[in-house]
Amino acid sequence: MVHVEFFYDLSSPWTYLAFNNIQPILAETGAEVTWRPFLVGGVFNAVNPSIYKARAEPMDPKIVHNYRWLHEWAQVAELPLVFPTAHHPVKSVLAMRACCVLEQDQPALQHFSKAAFDAYFARGENIDEPDVIQAIADDCGLDGASLISGTAEQSIKAQLRSNTEEAIERGAYGSPTMFIDNALYFGNDQLPLLRAALLSEGS
Repeated sequence: MVHVEFFYDLSSPWTYLAFNNIQPILAETGAEVTWRPFLVGGVFNAVNPSIYKARAEPMDPKIVHNYRWLHEWAQVAELPLVFPTAHHPVKSVLAMRACCVLEQDQPALQHFSKAAFDAYFARGENIDEPDVIQAIADDCGLDGASLISGTAEQSIKAQLRSNTEEAIERGAYGSPTMFIDNALYFGNDQLPLLRAALLSEGS
């Protein structure tokens, strides 16, 4: 069976779109997916620091158009989008450590990630707040207090660093970064290419 690795950070609006938009592609192609939480800030620091200069110039035409396109993509996907919020750019270390706590339970990770994406991008909640993450987890039927406690474990901190370093070594420069074997696909707009590759692999 064809396999997709999906490296992602909950703070990325384009990843919010791609996380939702890849679901029907996975269903159509029968591909398996492994959700791989990482820290996109770590990726930017290592290989794409120009993102910070761009954020410092919010009226740059590329930034202005990207925001417009982001909202148009959300409309096409029929997804609610509250962005940017007062929390943008939100710190995602706590949220991504919470994802790492769940990484070995992929269905739970997918459920939690969907709920966290919705909390931030559909409702404008601050996913850097422990109480918010705990409430999201509780609403998913998980033990939110235990999840928050787990984020302080050194093994979880190391896992997030390791996932981020692996993504960088494999060529990632932002979120989401998706792999079919060693072929890299980046961003919501490359999902049609990923779909074509999955159909070709599966034929």
